[in-house]
Amino acid sequence: MIARSYPFGPVEGLDLHPTYAELRAEEPLARVKLPYGEEGWLLTRYDDVRLALSDPRFSLAQAAVRDTPRMGPTRIGAILTDLDPPDHTRLRRLLAHAFTVRRVEGLRATAQRVAGDLLDEMEKAGPPADLLTAFAIPLPGLMVCDLLGVPYDDRDHFQSLAEAFMSTTAMTDDEKLSKLGELAGYLAGLADQRRAHQEDDLISALVVAQEEGDRLTAEELVQLTVLLLGAGYDSTASHIVNSVHTLLTFPDQADLLRSQPELMPGAVEELLRWIPGQEIADILPRYALEDVELSGGTVRAGEPVLLAKPAANRDPRQFPDPDRFDVTRNAKGHLAFGHGPHHCIGAQLARMDVQVALTALLERFPDLRLEGDVKWRTGMAMRGPLALPVTW
Repeated sequence: MIARSYPFGPVEGLDLHPTYAELRAEEPLARVKLPYGEEGWLLTRYDDVRLALSDPRFSLAQAAVRDTPRMGPTRIGAILTDLDPPDHTRLRRLLAHAFTVRRVEGLRATAQRVAGDLLDEMEKAGPPADLLTAFAIPLPGLMVCDLLGVPYDDRDHFQSLAEAFMSTTAMTDDEKLSKLGELAGYLAGLADQRRAHQEDDLISALVVAQEEGDRLTAEELVQLTVLLLGAGYDSTASHIVNSVHTLLTFPDQADLLRSQPELMPGAVEELLRWIPGQEIADILPRYALEDVELSGGTVRAGEPVLLAKPAANRDPRQFPDPDRFDVTRNAKGHLAFGHGPHHCIGAQLARMDVQVALTALLERFPDLRLEGDVKWRTGMAMRGPLALPVTW
């Protein structure tokens, strides 16, 4: 079988390339070739992607020792995403001691205050405004800094470091590794401070996290913090601005949320389902440890699979009329945060940030609308605009 060149090609805004729908209908197990690494299988159906996310017959740890399908010449992994159970289970359990629902919900009032302050500044400056730099980036940046215990004054510096974490081709490998090394050094110093003087933040909680006498090593703590900061900062900022763009593109849905704010939690799930957050499906290739039967055929032991979660979230077998954006839809079960052992541990924080951001924005600016053309960034793991010009 001749492998298709992947990614398939440029798309406009938050559209999905039409090839995904074609493959989902006709070739759900499609052979693809990325710019670097070996060929792999692209999964586009909901049931197949969900199974590969949770079935122990698919391994993330194998990717650390294989020539993985990827966009750049060098593979750069991360601690939680390079492990299978039981090693992954140990680290995730230790992290869960610090990343509790109580801790996240305790930040909601802070998020509401921060969102209000940012909108005050935006309103004072007057329209037009770039919603990305004025609101979508600083809100999750401030919240992640607050959660971890990173000083607010460092947020601009951390924005650039988070972009390095999420870069696929926008930076060279040397640039990316340099920025990640700088971030790791800073966080190691912060962890040393917390060992001497604990505070009410996540790094302090990670310093003391213990499970049956087992603690995080200094290196594990830094790597986990880098992962949480990078993924939680850039991906949430991207989702906030993409959500606003979507609501302004479908003003009837925005009006429905203004008139029925109780719909917001479900609307955020629908936004997570409908928006194709990931640019491509190469971030976390998994390797079959044995032959696995999927809807499109057999993946042989030792072969990698790439999971097209945005395509799976538009599978009509799971979500009727899937291309329609509907804030009243029951979108539970979407795969935006993954599924199974590697389900995003920061999902609740991201949900809370987006709920607070959209609620505050819709209440403050009932006449909010797009102002001018929107240009979209490329070479990053997450889709999103370079700027979102708005007026009111």
